Amino acid sequence: MDVMRTRSRRRLFGAAAAASGALVAGTLAVVAASPAQAAACDTVDYAIVSDWGTGHQANVSLTAGTEAVNGWTLEFDLPSGASVQSAWNVDWSQSGTTFTGSDVGWNGAVAAGQTRELFGMVVSGSAAQPESFTLNGTVCGAEEPDDPTTDEPDDPTDDPDDPTDDPDDPTDDPDDPTDDPDPTGCTSGAVCDGFENQTGGTTPGGDWTVGAPDCTGSGTATVDDAVAHSGSQSIRIDGGGTYCNHIFVGHELPADAEWFRFYVRHTTAQPATHTTMIAMQDANDGGADLRMGGQNSALQWNRESDDATLPEQSPNGVSMSRPLPVDTWTCIEFQISGGNLSTWVDGGLVEGLVADGVPTHDIDGQWLNGSGWNPSLVNFRLGWESYGNDADTLWYDDVAFGSQRIGC
Repeated sequence: MDVMRTRSRRRLFGAAAAASGALVAGTLAVVAASPAQAAACDTVDYAIVSDWGTGHQANVSLTAGTEAVNGWTLEFDLPSGASVQSAWNVDWSQSGTTFTGSDVGWNGAVAAGQTRELFGMVVSGSAAQPESFTLNGTVCGAEEPDDPTTDEPDDPTDDPDDPTDDPDDPTDDPDDPTDDPDPTGCTSGAVCDGFENQTGGTTPGGDWTVGAPDCTGSGTATVDDAVAHSGSQSIRIDGGGTYCNHIFVGHELPADAEWFRFYVRHTTAQPATHTTMIAMQDANDGGADLRMGGQNSALQWNRESDDATLPEQSPNGVSMSRPLPVDTWTCIEFQISGGNLSTWVDGGLVEGLVADGVPTHDIDGQWLNGSGWNPSLVNFRLGWESYGNDADTLWYDDVAFGSQRIGC
């Protein structure tokens, strides 16, 4: 479960629709069902987890009523002029202002009384809340203005076992089987680590080594027992600006490692300058690193040996990637098989972070100029490295790698 919470909560009741307005990042709208619809739909939550003014990222969750949901299609209206740029864990379309999203099979079931995050989306335009939602063709509810005399957005008496209560209650017990399901599932033979065997407040140890090539400075790595994606601990990286203030925590890779999964949470929007958060030494590339990080404020891959990037750093290439949201846990997966590379963010394939062997202008044309690229990766290192003057604080949790896809 997510121990560090940044989203505020509004409770919305009734059937009277309120006018939508732009909201700051961190706002959660809860649209309640009318009694006639509560059997299948209790509430729909539209949580804005990042708002950069011209667009926002939102996560959409459903709390089922007294009946389970087995397969869902959710429909709602976006503000005029808003456009969905990407969405993950959902089969979606947009017609005018109307967004329609359906499950993708594995996420179609919501048990009676259960709260489940269905999908995420990046939207350009105003971060205004939808006024109502339709679930499987039936209106689920509509928004009513907050009542300041009854609303308690941060009520410490919230009950984590009450499905109608706040699903983001920081008092949730990660060891309670009735609480949020454990997201750290691991496939047979994979290496999985949620850092629960580490000692809080110390430098990571065991199978993990701490350091940085060439020089070290102000960068630090510690085991944090105050912030976690699941369980009670994560690795905290305090990375400084400029190259010599970097730091990494590394783990050797088994020979069959092909699929990788990790959760990351960071505090500063990705800068325009080049940064690295994952580095893997490539024995087939003279020991140079294959690096995942950012440039031009979006995720990118970078090959140290020739400085090739994926996607290419043209405006169109960068638009095929996506920014890493701040102050929220993000699941990143990638597969490296032969000379091919694919990347998923929160379960959605990112078009600009795919090298499939066929050159695509603005995406992997430059990458594939390195003919014969077929990495043999030695280690997996997570941390922070800045080639400008950009610092960041990051947390990593639920790291996994193996021969099969682990999933988010």
